[in-house]
Amino acid sequence: MPELPEVEVVKQSLEKYITNKNLLRIIVKNKKLRFPVPSDISKILINIKILNVKRKSKYVIIEFEDKLFLIIHLGMSGTLHLVKNKKHINTNLSFYHMKDLPKKHNHIIFKFKNFCIFFNDPRRFGFIKLIKGKKNLNFYFHKLGPDPFEKNFNFQYVKQYLQKKIKNIKNTLIDQKFVSGIGNIYVSEILNFSKVDPKKASGKLNDHEIKKIIFFTKKVLKRSINIGGTTINNFRSIKGSQGSYQKEFRVYDRKDKKCKNKLCFGTIIKINLSNRSTYMCNNCQK
Repeated sequence: MPELPEVEVVKQSLEKYITNKNLLRIIVKNKKLRFPVPSDISKILINIKILNVKRKSKYVIIEFEDKLFLIIHLGMSGTLHLVKNKKHINTNLSFYHMKDLPKKHNHIIFKFKNFCIFFNDPRRFGFIKLIKGKKNLNFYFHKLGPDPFEKNFNFQYVKQYLQKKIKNIKNTLIDQKFVSGIGNIYVSEILNFSKVDPKKASGKLNDHEIKKIIFFTKKVLKRSINIGGTTINNFRSIKGSQGSYQKEFRVYDRKDKKCKNKLCFGTIIKINLSNRSTYMCNNCQK
C-alpha cells in the first residue's frame, strides 16, 4: 500500500494536470469498489472547476467549487493512469502493476477536455467518496492523528500520547490515530535512524528517543517525497518520474546486510511484529 510520500507524489502529479480544470464527465464502469460509487456522482460534478488538490494522510482530496470534495484512496492495488489525446502517457501510481494502462479493472474514468484519468483497481480495496461541505470533510477525518508535518506533531503531543502505553513503538507509529500516513516501510527506516528498538514499549521511551523519532520521521518522509517516493514494482508519478527512495533503504528489505549507522558493526535482521515484517539492526537498536 502506498504510504504518505507516495500519496504526496500522486497529489503533486495530479495537481499539475487538473487544477483549474473542469471535470466534464465521470464514467463509472464498476461501482462495486470498497464502498459503492454514488450513482449521481457525474451529475453532481459535471462542469465544476477543480480548485485544489490536497493530501490528508494516505488520501488524495480533490476540492471543487461549490464546497464539494472528492476523496480518492488507492487501497492495496489502486492505480491512476493518465491518457492524453487517446494515447497513454507516463503513469502508474501504485506499487503493483506495470506502467501501461491495464486492459482490465478500469473501474472509473474522469474525463477532461484533452485527457482522461483512469482509476484502476484489481482488488477493489480502493474507493472514491464525495463529501459536501468543509465541516463534513473535517468530520470524515476527525479520528486521524496529526500529519507528521503539522505543528501539532511535536514533543509535547508525542510524549503525552506515549505515556503509559505498553504497545511497542513500531505498532504505535503505524497507528493512524496517533500519527497519520506512516506505514510499515518508513517506520523501520525511522526507528533505525533513531536507534530505537521497534519492540520497545512506547511508554518507556525517554525524552531523547522521542525527540529523535519526531526529527527523523519528518526527515525520512521529506527526503522520500523529494526523490519521488519508494518504487516497488514500477511505481511512477504522473510526471513520469520513478521514485528512488528504495535505493536509500537503511534497513527495509536488507536482511543480513551491514547496518549503515556510523560506528555500528551490526547486521540487519528481520522479525515479525503483529504479522508484519520489521527490519532492524541487531546492535544499535537494542
